[in-house]
Amino acid sequence: MASKRNGAYNQAVYAWQIETVLKKPAKAPPTHDHSHCIEDAVAAAEKLCAAKGLRFTPLRRRVLELVWSSHKPVGAYALLDELRNEDLGSAPPTIYRALDFLIEHGLIHRIERMNAFVGCSHPGEAHRGFFLICGECGNAEELESDGVADTITASASRHGFVARDMTLEVTGTCADCRRSA
Repeated sequence: MASKRNGAYNQAVYAWQIETVLKKPAKAPPTHDHSHCIEDAVAAAEKLCAAKGLRFTPLRRRVLELVWSSHKPVGAYALLDELRNEDLGSAPPTIYRALDFLIEHGLIHRIERMNAFVGCSHPGEAHRGFFLICGECGNAEELESDGVADTITASASRHGFVARDMTLEVTGTCADCRRSA
C-alpha cells in the first residue's frame, strides 16, 4: 500500500466517470477528493521506479497525476491539451511515450474500446484488467477476478493458444443507472 489514508489503493475501486462523445453523464459524479488518489498513485510509482532503477521523469509524473485526477478515463489528446497549457509537452509522441511507460510498468490501464487511459488500482502487482463499462453513464469499474483469468487461460490452452495479456471490457448498465431508470 502506498499510504494508510483512504486513497485509491487502500479501498475498493469505484466507478470512473467516462464522458463519451455522444452522451453526457446522466448525473454529476459523487464528490471525491482526488488528491489522496493522486498522492497514492505517485508514491506507488516512485517506489516502483526506485526498486527497478527506472526514471520517473517530471512528464511521466504529471501524466500519471492527470490520469488519476478524476477517475475518468482520459484520452491522449485531452492529456496533451492539458500538458500544452502547462508548457510540459506539445507533441503526440511525447505523451504516447509517457503513457507507454506507465502502461508497461503497471501504473495505468488502457481501455481499448474508448482509446482512453485509467489509473491502475493494483500498481506493480501482476493482475489482469477487467472492466465493467456502463453504456448509459460511461462509468468504468476495474475488477479483480483470478477465476475469470483462469477460465479464459484454460479455455485458450485447450485450443493450443498461450495467453500473455488480457484485458476484458464488458458493457452493460451499472447499478446506479438501473436504480435511476
